[in-house]
Amino acid sequence: MDFITNIPLFTIVLSLFSGVLCMMLSDRAARRYTFCYEVLLIAGVAAVLFYTVKTGQAFTYVMGEFPAPWGNEIRAGVLEALTALFFLIVMLCSVTAGRRFLLVDVDDSKRNLYYTLINLMTAALLAMVWTNDIFTGYVFLEILTLTSCGILIVREIGRTTLAAVRYMIMNLLGSGLFLLGVVLLYDVTGDLLMVPMQADIARLSGDPRNMLVITMATGVLTVGLAIKSGLFPFHYWMPDTYGWATPASGSILSSLVSKCYIFLLIKIYWRVIGIEVFEKMPVRNILFVLGVCGIVFGSLSAIRASNVNRMVAFSSAAQIGYIYMGIGIGGLPGYTAAIFQIFAHSVTKSLLFLTTPRLAEASGNSLKFKDLEGSAVRDRNAGFFFLLGAFSMIGIPIFAGFSAKLLFGTAAVEVSGDRKILTVILALALSSVLNALYFLRTVIRIYQKSPNGDRTRMLHRADYNVPMGILTVLNLAMGLFSWIFADLIQSGLLMFG
Repeated sequence: MDFITNIPLFTIVLSLFSGVLCMMLSDRAARRYTFCYEVLLIAGVAAVLFYTVKTGQAFTYVMGEFPAPWGNEIRAGVLEALTALFFLIVMLCSVTAGRRFLLVDVDDSKRNLYYTLINLMTAALLAMVWTNDIFTGYVFLEILTLTSCGILIVREIGRTTLAAVRYMIMNLLGSGLFLLGVVLLYDVTGDLLMVPMQADIARLSGDPRNMLVITMATGVLTVGLAIKSGLFPFHYWMPDTYGWATPASGSILSSLVSKCYIFLLIKIYWRVIGIEVFEKMPVRNILFVLGVCGIVFGSLSAIRASNVNRMVAFSSAAQIGYIYMGIGIGGLPGYTAAIFQIFAHSVTKSLLFLTTPRLAEASGNSLKFKDLEGSAVRDRNAGFFFLLGAFSMIGIPIFAGFSAKLLFGTAAVEVSGDRKILTVILALALSSVLNALYFLRTVIRIYQKSPNGDRTRMLHRADYNVPMGILTVLNLAMGLFSWIFADLIQSGLLMFG
């Protein structure tokens, strides 16, 4: 027990130390070290998940033994451990499968610094998952923002510089609003630890004047994280950010960074505001409307995209909309569907962002649809993995995307009124049709015979096939055994209470 309770903090500290260490190593040594320590973290977090599932209890690690409001705490339950495990696996697979393009996109003298950024980003992701006080969440939120800009701009072309500046501006705006929300909540409660804050808010929410301030603070905080995660209408920075980054960075930014912001937001709703108090606020219905709008407009933007990377990036906006729609549905089923979608989208989007550059490389390094004809024939592995990711995004049965949509529909029926049920069903049906339009169009194009004849035929090594295979297995596992993941998510949410 004592050993297990140290693992969450150890994962953060080791990641921070590894970031500093990689600055002093060569490219090859930094890469090998990062791989080994990420595997070690995965093993440690898996042990925490096994322990929390077996005991049915969460545990808290108190740092410094300071009383509220100055304390810092790390908390580990089933949901935190499951989220950390997914994030670490996707991170390791993205960096490993994207290594080929790191050799092309990143200068030799800077590749060890790329691994430094990856390790610092890992520390920030884990800290935001494990934290039990809101100020620690803010501190590592800023570290995550800075490292995200770093792994974006490391590909030194004009478009990535412009994208990084736009991304930084939007994220600083979101961080400022988040901090303002934290300050308002601290002003009302006098606490920064999540448990005392929730108790104070539950006590104060009976007074309408206090409830007004709490609602305003929650709204400001929500807008800040909505901007950072790319909720409609704040999603227009996504195509350049994800589309022009080196493939490993695009995969990480889309699959992990945006999802970590949403996970922190859900954690705040449950453990700071209190889910009973939050359900009374108009914020939930606003998120529902914006989520549905994100699903529709993100898909329409993907249809109009001029190249395959922009299409995949705009589809991320639609998938983010699903998550916020689940929050808007509310109740235990709604949040279960939202978090399941976080995991499903993480593994699926990594498949897509790590395959499109391979297809482009087999097509004269062009991402334009007209040049991709026959690319899946020239690069059979990348074509196969793209096909599986596309099927999941469309919602074909046995894939994670289908199970996620089924959970959203079930949640709407169990929790919502007739109007919301109809809206959710129409949104799911329309998005599935739109997803089929632009993904099947792409699949047909990459498999049809090229009029220009065969171009570069791609060969793959284990450092690409193995991580992509792991992501595929995770996707299929979530599709075929979705009830196992849903039960784990629900038990983790109940531990939040």
